[in-house]
Amino acid sequence: MRLRRYHAENYEESTGIDLAPMLDFVLNLLIFFIITAVFLKEFGITVSRPNSSSNQEKKESSSIVISIDADGQIVIDKKIVDERTVRANIERLHAEKPDDPVVVVADQGAATGILVDVIDQVRQGGVQSVSIAASKS
Repeated sequence: MRLRRYHAENYEESTGIDLAPMLDFVLNLLIFFIITAVFLKEFGITVSRPNSSSNQEKKESSSIVISIDADGQIVIDKKIVDERTVRANIERLHAEKPDDPVVVVADQGAATGILVDVIDQVRQGGVQSVSIAASKS
């Protein structure tokens, strides 16, 4: 008789599965991923590609053009300038023509670091509409 009573007590205790710890863990993971996803901020440069070559020529004629040679020389308004003076030149030209966008024409052999620095200087100069073009020399 004792054996039967002991067997019945064990059967009653093992019938349920407690899911509360697993649900707590999953809820904590969900909260963690929601919070960290909000803080992720991607940085980059938005590049808008032209649709046709005639549209690009028309845009370059009414825009401020910055050329970067394969040697790293920066040319603004047909003058060779230093990388540190790009911002001052853009501020001056943007004050004269506030509606004109800036087109950065980089040579295929130009260093990417110089291109990024020039774009940063242009944006610090107050121009947000910056386009990138490539040229072969």
